Amino acid sequence: AAFLVSGRRPKPLVSAALGVEIDNDEARTLCDELGLRARAVDVAAATAELLARDRVVAFARGRDEIGPRALGQRSILAAPRNAATKERLNRAIKRREPFRPFAPAVLAEHASTFFDGAPNDMTRFMTTVCPARDRESIPAVVHVDGTARVQTVDRESAPDLHAVLSACETPLLLNTSLNGAGEPIVSTATDAIAFFLASGVDALVVGDFLVDRRPG
Repeated sequence: AAFLVSGRRPKPLVSAALGVEIDNDEARTLCDELGLRARAVDVAAATAELLARDRVVAFARGRDEIGPRALGQRSILAAPRNAATKERLNRAIKRREPFRPFAPAVLAEHASTFFDGAPNDMTRFMTTVCPARDRESIPAVVHVDGTARVQTVDRESAPDLHAVLSACETPLLLNTSLNGAGEPIVSTATDAIAFFLASGVDALVVGDFLVDRRPG
């Protein structure tokens, strides 16, 4: 309680990315051993291009998140405009109940365009439920009651996800945790590649590399 005695306030937590960092050498070595074509890419541009084509992308860069939410370091990303994307994710990738919603990640400066009550002090950690202003335009990330558990993204808290969102035509994406049913969230490069091989995602960003099931 020293800060109470001194009158100083503790610094607020900016990012939950405090865990294990993706190792590029580990990713490259394992891809080579498994015969996977891993290409070094401009990650933000390549990911945005895949998402624009309604591809589902597993995304593992930087340090993994401490806590229950995937905030852009160990995430599955998809475009929010197609309700069928939610159905595909629940049925074929996450393998969970069809009514379960997915969260939107949105650039903080655009959050109020899409949601009431965002941004606020806690939205960067995906802990705040907000009413959607136009649920018809983003059906994959809005629950049946018209709300969403919003993550607002800025460069300081999630630089890689911020770069992807900035490269997208619409500054909002579906963001869900990079794990299968009953499994912990992916941590290492090996975990990410194992998930890619076992799941139905279309592509994997792991560190600086892209592995695409349907290149070209």
